[in-house]
Amino acid sequence: MTKKILILDDDEAVLDALEAALEYNKFAVKTADKSDDIFKVIEEFKPDLVLVDYILAGINGGEICHQIKTNEATSHIPVILISAYPRVLLSLGDYGCDAFIAKPFDLSELIEHVNTCLHATEDFS
Repeated sequence: MTKKILILDDDEAVLDALEAALEYNKFAVKTADKSDDIFKVIEEFKPDLVLVDYILAGINGGEICHQIKTNEATSHIPVILISAYPRVLLSLGDYGCDAFIAKPFDLSELIEHVNTCLHATEDFS
């Protein structure tokens, strides 16, 4: 069964690169460049994992991660935070994320983190 990945990032080039890499690795991918109605997108798409950029317009990705992780309907979904500012994340806490990847990152590293998080949730299913 194909795993579904939702990517939230307001940088179109990053979205395109992540989408291409994940689709190449046989994931179904949906991208979003705005955090508005993210829970509606999650409800409709039903992702197996969410990738969230830490720096977004209007809200930080850590807050979105926290909202996903503290919502009973979505708390089971693994969330990976990505950011070019790892020190900010370290100083503010991990927001309950399942993994963190610092930009720039190697795409094979990203796929490895995605697979690790997906396998971890399968072990608890």
